[in-house]
Amino acid sequence: MNSVHKEEPLSFIDSFLKLESAGGILLICSAILAMIMANTALSPFYDLLLSTPVEIRIGALEIAKPLLLWINDGLMAIFFFLVGLELKRELLEGELSDKRNIILPGVGAIGGMVIPAAIYLYFNYQDPVAVKGWAIPAATDIAFALGVLALLGSRVPVAIKIFLTSLAIFDDIGAIVIIAIFYTSNISLTALAVVAICIPILFILNRNNVITKSPYILIGVIMWVATLKSGVHATLAGVLLAMFIPLRSAKDPDVSPLKSLEHDLHTIVAFFVLPVFAFANAGISFAGVGFEQILHNVPIGIALGLFFGKQIGIFGLCGLLIKLKIVSFPKGMNWGVLYGTSALCGIGFTMSLFIGSLAFEETGVDLLFDERLGIILGSLLSGVVGYIILHFSLPRKSSE
Repeated sequence: MNSVHKEEPLSFIDSFLKLESAGGILLICSAILAMIMANTALSPFYDLLLSTPVEIRIGALEIAKPLLLWINDGLMAIFFFLVGLELKRELLEGELSDKRNIILPGVGAIGGMVIPAAIYLYFNYQDPVAVKGWAIPAATDIAFALGVLALLGSRVPVAIKIFLTSLAIFDDIGAIVIIAIFYTSNISLTALAVVAICIPILFILNRNNVITKSPYILIGVIMWVATLKSGVHATLAGVLLAMFIPLRSAKDPDVSPLKSLEHDLHTIVAFFVLPVFAFANAGISFAGVGFEQILHNVPIGIALGLFFGKQIGIFGLCGLLIKLKIVSFPKGMNWGVLYGTSALCGIGFTMSLFIGSLAFEETGVDLLFDERLGIILGSLLSGVVGYIILHFSLPRKSSE
């Protein structure tokens, strides 16, 4: 039975933010555990676990991948499904339903993607392999960013948390578009035809006000398999499925299949999907790593893109809109808080690792660099600097 949701928007947002903050702490622990295992006697077991072949076969249909790719293609599809649900809810009745609330985070997100990518390309445009990672520093990790905000407690006004969350949602939209356009392999028209058949079926379910979740999930699984086989990245099936989940029941407006799914998936994603992903992708081995690897153009471009690019892009464009009086500061925000929030957006951990895996790990190219060095360095610097700036810029007590 679908859950009945009658929460006021503020209480729903509060519970969401608290959950994401706790998930950020677990993400950190998972990443640290992965690095410990990758740099101790446990390293062979860590590598063996991630390379374990996992196969599903139904007649002529076969999906055979190492465990690492099941995590990146399968579990992350659940994450993107949740992102799609959040996006649809926000656009229909949340903060983003008011066009006035879209302008500042939307423009900030554009700057926060374009400038980091430009900085990365400046360092790597001459290397045809390295250039594939141009989108890595364009991503923001909302769980980590909100986790850092949580350390500042009640001093952080709700409006600033909403601004950061909205900006991250636009950032996710950009990442989804980038993955769909730039990180696809050879296209299978037969598999895409199956995806094309699934879409009108989902549309019919939605138009006929089917609020039972199981038909949507069944069609979603079929669509995920077809997308996986098509060459388009499988995680995009999650976003597509989310767009057809009904926001409300026509018979009982208090029943929301979308909010029910979103509520249920938050716990799974925050406390299982993302920590498992971090554990599988953050295991950097520092054996033999010297200045040559650290100062390679790829990690340098990523670190500088995340740290400086996000600050310049977000603070610069948002500040320009405010100076031109096109928009005003969100309640409780000033120039220092805007700059600190912009710095926090340089935490690109989860999404940057994901895009990095699409750009490099899954290509099978033997690389002389490890892009994860730049991701961790840039994210760490952004988190520390953002926290320090906000610590001194926020009022001692929240105004709300």
